[in-house]
Amino acid sequence: MPVAITPLTLSSLTWFPNHADGTNAFITSRYLVPALQDFRGWALFIDSDTLFREDIAKLWGLRDDRYAVQCVRHEYTSKARRKYRGSPIEADNLDYPFKNWSSVMLLNCGHPAMRRLTPDYVARSTSQHLHRFEWLDHSLIGGLCSTWNHLIGEYPRRDDAKLVHHTLGIPGFGNYVDCEHSREWHQTLLRANEVIGESPAEMLRRAEVRA
Repeated sequence: MPVAITPLTLSSLTWFPNHADGTNAFITSRYLVPALQDFRGWALFIDSDTLFREDIAKLWGLRDDRYAVQCVRHEYTSKARRKYRGSPIEADNLDYPFKNWSSVMLLNCGHPAMRRLTPDYVARSTSQHLHRFEWLDHSLIGGLCSTWNHLIGEYPRRDDAKLVHHTLGIPGFGNYVDCEHSREWHQTLLRANEVIGESPAEMLRRAEVRA
């Protein structure tokens, strides 16, 4: 099945105000997806620190028109007080309601409840309001199996995970280089670099320039 990947970094959304209450550039821009889709059809939002171990089409096949959003409804207290340890973006790792629910979402962009998420509404809302789904009747949030958003370092290892989420830090950071499923992450990175014709060393140099 054809897949189109669209980064939601603020550098690609120059018309959208910069929210300074998060640790990444898509802390709130993920909620622009329905508007970017003209409130039609379906879309997937997926955090950039995830790795698919199963065909993305199988997740796409779980769409259910009864819901506005489908996600893994995590209920946990973090085992780590800090995340991204040893990296330039190291930060406190706070617990809050609905934590990581919004990190992988099937979005029914055509659902009437989604029309509340206009760019102006998203820009005026706090990340807490958005991430806790205070903008949505919670009966419209459908659940997904936890294998579709397995939190590395937070849950016990599971080899049947379909999507693994390096929420505490990707294996590209020194403190997480040998974490669960890190070998697959590094192998995937090498394959991706082969496709785009860039060596890992070149990729790292380019990243350092951007930093």
